[in-house]
Amino acid sequence: MPAALSHDAPTGTWLLTTRSTSYALRVDGQGVPRHVHWGGPLTLADAASLPLAGAGPRSSFDGRTAASEELSVDGADRYGPPALRVRFADGTRALTWQADGHEQPDPRTLLLRFRDPHYPLRTTLGYRVHPDTDVIERWTELTHTGGADDRADDILALRADSATLSLPARDDYRLSHAVGQWAAETQLRRTPLPYGETVLTSRTGTTSHLAQPWAILDAGDATEEHGQVWSAALAWSGSWQITLLRTPDNQLALNLGAGHDAVTVTLRPGETHTTPPVLALHVAEGGFGALSRAWHAHLRAHVLPHPRETRPVLYNSWEATGFGVTLDNQKRLASLAASLGVELFVMDDGWFGARRDDHAGLGDWTPYPGAFPDGLRPLADEVHRLGMAFGLWVEPEMVNPDSDLHRAHPDWVLHFPHRHRTELRHQLVLNFARPEVTAWAFDWLTRLVADNDVDYLKWDMNRPFSEAGWPDEPSGRGDRLWFDHVRGYHAVVDRLRAAHPRLRIEACSGGGGRVDPAVLARTDQVWISDNTDAADRLVIQHGYTQLYPVRTMAAWVTDVPNQQTGRSIPLRFRFHSAMSGVLGVGGDLTRWRPEELKEAEQLVAEYKTVRHLVQHGELFRLRPPGDLQRLTAVQYLAADAAETAVFAWLPQPRFGLPPAPLRLAGLPRDARYRDQRNGRVHSGAALLERGLDLDLPHTDWASALVHLVRL
Repeated sequence: MPAALSHDAPTGTWLLTTRSTSYALRVDGQGVPRHVHWGGPLTLADAASLPLAGAGPRSSFDGRTAASEELSVDGADRYGPPALRVRFADGTRALTWQADGHEQPDPRTLLLRFRDPHYPLRTTLGYRVHPDTDVIERWTELTHTGGADDRADDILALRADSATLSLPARDDYRLSHAVGQWAAETQLRRTPLPYGETVLTSRTGTTSHLAQPWAILDAGDATEEHGQVWSAALAWSGSWQITLLRTPDNQLALNLGAGHDAVTVTLRPGETHTTPPVLALHVAEGGFGALSRAWHAHLRAHVLPHPRETRPVLYNSWEATGFGVTLDNQKRLASLAASLGVELFVMDDGWFGARRDDHAGLGDWTPYPGAFPDGLRPLADEVHRLGMAFGLWVEPEMVNPDSDLHRAHPDWVLHFPHRHRTELRHQLVLNFARPEVTAWAFDWLTRLVADNDVDYLKWDMNRPFSEAGWPDEPSGRGDRLWFDHVRGYHAVVDRLRAAHPRLRIEACSGGGGRVDPAVLARTDQVWISDNTDAADRLVIQHGYTQLYPVRTMAAWVTDVPNQQTGRSIPLRFRFHSAMSGVLGVGGDLTRWRPEELKEAEQLVAEYKTVRHLVQHGELFRLRPPGDLQRLTAVQYLAADAAETAVFAWLPQPRFGLPPAPLRLAGLPRDARYRDQRNGRVHSGAALLERGLDLDLPHTDWASALVHLVRL
């Protein structure tokens, strides 16, 4: 079914049609945008005949349900959480809808316009569908329609979410979301959704380690392979809030928007505030696995900047040298990395300013002369001579108080007057809402890339906001920084990529502290956690891939005992864990034994034989990670089912017994596949029904990679 927008004028019904779903809304007789349907396909006549969501008898004590409107607002008999709360200059807080026409800038975009009948506020609800996916984009524009010459007062938006999404009533609801902390990001949780209001949020200035700006909902009966699922993600790289309301009669609505509960938006005459988009996705069958594959397909097709590229095998110097980088030790590591088959060498922290530890130097982005007397070009030239791309770690949004930059511009950091400036990791946050700060950042970044032929930047952000003030903000609206810092970050990355089209960028924020669709639109891969323990990573990667494509998921093989957990895991298991994403190596290669280097070289070569499947194939999570005595397995399948790759891990075999055969997914039943390990031939039906013998060794930390090729 082609994506389309259609309108039934007599009823005021709009139908948004995607490849396999429908979304319907109606502007009612009072000019209120009301929800009708989000689910399986309908005709326009079907949609026009349906009652409004939340219709039916209700007590006067209850008021109208928040699950009935396309954007829940404050006013009249609405008692649910508002997505839009405004306060006008005379103290009025209630908002009244009045339809003001619509516009279709293109066949797949709809703008519904509304105005307040008394105050100078126009609200525009935006919708967009895509011809090749079931994702529906939603956003809101708020415009102060008063002119500067008529002395109109400011309008304060106390809450300005992007959208309200309403789900059909079900007997039960379950919420899937990600929780975490530093070194333990994207821990997937599936929990019954309580009645009343549930709030997921970040107050850190970034998407945060603590939560992810997405939610997945089902009726409590979906599995990895079966069931109907709804989901939504906010494309915003700063603080955010998702509020879910479940009513006693099982109506359900989600508000999603930028900014946390204390952040406001001030509109002056003539100004427009446009919210970041919400991406909404429904799958009618196939459960959480089908939902993830649909998200991955959409993000590859419409979000990632270079989706068809194959990400290179990376080496990063951090664990090997820490802050003690020198030209000689980096050249030595680069030579060893190249001998393993590494394709991209990245020098991490410590190469600039007075950066001998984390107390000083951030902000002074010139090479440390004691380590690089002739600058970075000799190292870049050597890395390129070895046949690898050259990358650098940077942290443009941060500054150490002990730096020339901070001594020259102490006003550039987030701060409040008469308040202590809290240091975390001995650093402060530069205010990227200030134009002079983003101009400075772009200037040194573009020179760094051009002067040293840099191919790749690892852009880090190692602390959240605190004292998030802007005392000398020209308009007196300091809360703008919560939005404008993020926009400034986006703008610098966008300008940098436009100026250097060959440049590739890795997103990092102390690991996975800033991940969302807006980050994925501007970067090529994500450092999803500072925790490189191979067993912990399976759990983190499981949560990450609920929405985000494997092609963006960077993973390293590092030394043992592991820096975070102290656990010692064999090299092969560590490689197989990292090979199920974008493979990187981060250990001190100068201390690896010759037999370890040889095994690593073989495993890198083995990864390259299946990399196209891992990074571009469809993901099937065959066995989720659990306790250490449970098998974990993932499968990657080519679009034409001509090849498939399976990774399996069993940390501690139960009683030393082998696991049962692993049943695969997605294969044509009549196809035949050859196992590249041993030459055995299997039918697709046998692999689906009986499963694959993994032939794992009867030892702790057993793992396997199986590559099957269709005959």
